[in-house]
Formats: sequence, C-alpha cells, structure tokens
Amino acid sequence: MNRKVSPKGWSGPADIAAQLARMWDDGRMVAARITGESVFPLQLSLRRPGVEEIGSDFGEVQQWVRALDAGSSSAKGHGYQIVWRDINHRQTGRQRLPDAVLVPTEADALRLIGRHADMRQFEQLATLTLNQFPQLSGWLARRGLVMLEHAPAWPRVLAILSWFAANRRPQLYLRQLDIPGVDSKFIETRKALLAELLDQVLPPEAMDLSAIGARRFEARYGLRGKPPTVRFRMLDPRHYLGGFSDLSVPVAQFAQARFEVARVFITENEINGLAFPDKPDSMVVFGGGYGVDRLAEAAWLRDKEVIYWGDIDTHGFAILDRLRAHVPHARSLLMDSATLMAHRPMWGCEDADKRFGGELVR
Repeated sequence: MNRKVSPKGWSGPADIAAQLARMWDDGRMVAARITGESVFPLQLSLRRPGVEEIGSDFGEVQQWVRALDAGSSSAKGHGYQIVWRDINHRQTGRQRLPDAVLVPTEADALRLIGRHADMRQFEQLATLTLNQFPQLSGWLARRGLVMLEHAPAWPRVLAILSWFAANRRPQLYLRQLDIPGVDSKFIETRKALLAELLDQVLPPEAMDLSAIGARRFEARYGLRGKPPTVRFRMLDPRHYLGGFSDLSVPVAQFAQARFEVARVFITENEINGLAFPDKPDSMVVFGGGYGVDRLAEAAWLRDKEVIYWGDIDTHGFAILDRLRAHVPHARSLLMDSATLMAHRPMWGCEDADKRFGGELVR
C-alpha cells in the first residue's frame, strides 16, 4: 500500500534527487568535468519537522526518518549520507533526527539521478572535441548539455568545423560543400549551433563580424548566398523585355539596368503589384515591404517619376520614409486622409507594440 511519506512537505529521497537533477539540468555537473572544479562532497539542506510538529505528529516524523534512512547509503551502500543532530524535546525526549544530507561524490549523485551513462557519453564526446579543438573548452563548460542534445550528430558537427577551419571563406554555395557524411540540410537545420562553434574555432579575419544571426550564416563564414532579387512588371507592352512582362532579376543587375519608361510605381504588397493595370510608359516594382531598401543602388530611379503605394498604417509610412531616403522626390498613391476616410469600414487596429513614431499622413 502506497502512503504519502512526507505529508508536511518534509524532504524525502525524491526531493534530494530533485535537487541533484537541477544541478545536472543547469549544467554544473558537466561543467565541472571541463573545469576540474568539482562541487562534491556536497551538503544539501532538508525541509524538516519543526519543534511543534515533532510533538504533535511524532508518528509521521518517525515515518519520515525511516524513509529518509532507507534511501541513504547506510541502507543501499551508495548515495547520500544523513547528517544527524541530537535534540531534547520536552514531549518526546531525546531524539536523533536528520539535519542535512551529504552527497560524497559525483558518482553517488549520478547514480541517484540515473545520469551515469549520460556523463560517460559527455566525457567521450568532450575528449573527442578537445583533441581537435582545445579552444572549445570554455564553450563546453558553458554549453556542455547542448553537445549531449546533439550527441548522435556530434561527429558530423566536428567534421563541419574541421572543414571550415581548413577552408576559410570558401566562396561556395552551401550545397557545394563536400564534407563526407554531411549533407546540406544537416547544416541548414543547425546553423545557430554551428555559428556558436565556428565563432570559437575560426580567427576573426575568417569571419564577417557584421553578419549576425542564423540568416546571415553564409555571409559570416564566407559562403555564397542566394542573391537578392527585384521583381517588376512592365505595364506597357511596348517595353516588354524579350516578350516578357513579369521578371525577377538580381538587385545588382536591376541597379545597372536602363529602362525607357517615364514612370515607376512601387508597391508594398505583392497583390497590388499583380493587380496593377496597364499604363503607358510605366512599370511597377514589387517593393516587398522593408525590402524597398534593395532599390537604394538603382540611381536611375532619380530620373523617373516615382510613385509609392503602401498600406495606410505606420509600417506603410515608415517604408515610404525609407524609400525617400534614396529617392527624395517619390510621392505616395492612395495614402492620404481622403482615402482613409472614404474606407472607414475597412479600418483595423494596429497593435501598440508594432507602431512607429511620426506623423501618419504625409
């Protein structure tokens, strides 16, 4: 018959194991294997009966003592040791009660929480890692449990680090990398982890330190990235390019192009660009929201009539402002008070944390 051992919340064997499990979960145990700064022997405090409880609930106190002792090394031959104290109680007389517990060694702790196998695996992987990259010792001390999370894939992770260490800033596309046993998807799904490690392994001159985050992985480590493109539609059949009206070209080519149109519309939203009607001597550029910054290099826009059509919200006007930083004479379309007031049924409410400062209608 199961019975609640500590109805008053007094610490039992499970509570002791839980304290040790938290030490494992916060990485202190594996960190000690790297730094050599062991926390054992370790004394843990107990939630124990107070003086009044010893008198009023003495039977439960005795049961608590027996349960705690049954889980200790005196009964099992391993695990925690009980630190006892003697008291004289006015009702129950002289008593010997647990005051704290002592976990003598890391091995005792690991056995209590069932982490022996995990620690052995950590040691094996840490040795393999430090033999190749001793500069990762600090990372392992801080992030050793991350290595364990990726244990089955860790040899491939090390293979990637070795490849980049030997091939700095290779100027290849990610799918061109020839690393035995490693496919491009493996790298693509682990960019954040690999970035942490490569930052420790590679010298500063092998990285573009201004490229930050997983999305800039290729730029940071000298890989070629998919070139950004600009999509546009010619709104006048006389200006179709090779018979095509709707094209996407690399930003650099767009910047160097020579279009004979007189007027350039730029839309914030893709559907607006697709729905735009034909208009003589005109083209529409899909701005892609804040992607409008990609048009900065297109100096030829300064010689065209430029009209921007975005949403009537703080983002729409922030994007218009950014466009005007490159094309000061750009004017807006359907982004005025009259349009706003004529479409009151279509109004929505912007979240406060997504707003920008500045005037609404320009």
